[in-house]
Amino acid sequence: MRSRRPWLRRVSVTAVSATALVALAAPAEATPAAAAPTTATAALPATAPAALAADVDYDTWQRDCRAVMDQALPYVKQRIADARPGEKQAIVLDIDNTALETDFGFSFPQPANKPVLEVARYAEQRGVDLFFVTARPGIIHAPTEWNLDHAGYESSGLYVRGFLDLFKNVAEYKTAQRVDIERKGYTIIANIGNSATDLSGGHAERTFKLPDYGGQLS
Repeated sequence: MRSRRPWLRRVSVTAVSATALVALAAPAEATPAAAAPTTATAALPATAPAALAADVDYDTWQRDCRAVMDQALPYVKQRIADARPGEKQAIVLDIDNTALETDFGFSFPQPANKPVLEVARYAEQRGVDLFFVTARPGIIHAPTEWNLDHAGYESSGLYVRGFLDLFKNVAEYKTAQRVDIERKGYTIIANIGNSATDLSGGHAERTFKLPDYGGQLS
């Protein structure tokens, strides 16, 4: 059983960078694929006064994540309802500080980021496949896959970096994985991450950016 974290404790950048499983970057901001509807990236609302602060507390982070996912859910509901005949829909998610509470989850398994999990499960229960694209190295593929399952995600695919990928630009690596998902016949209706490298490069109809507070969260 994992121990509960002290939610109200403020977490410094030093503590964040020391977290073992977070040492790897996340994705960038996605732009639409060729035949996709208009792309819109959800902006972090004005309720994020800690964005430039030296420390970030858990409650602020959760509130800001909730605000972004409150924008994502109505879109996902409508996009599922508007699915074209035979269309295979997918959502791509980053892992660290997106699908999982990495910098606030000081134990293993790391807990799900609840606002993201709620949207992901809504989509998955209605036939949308979930793919996870992370900058984590392949050596921790198995424990990462187990952690996602334990946290409540139904993964249709986990992309981790192989040895050669470790020398590539993270944004380009993540874009290439989305291209691979499209080649499998999927329409990526949403791409969710907390870093520009999670979302850039296109190959998603819409992108939703969670807070990273100027890079304080990996």
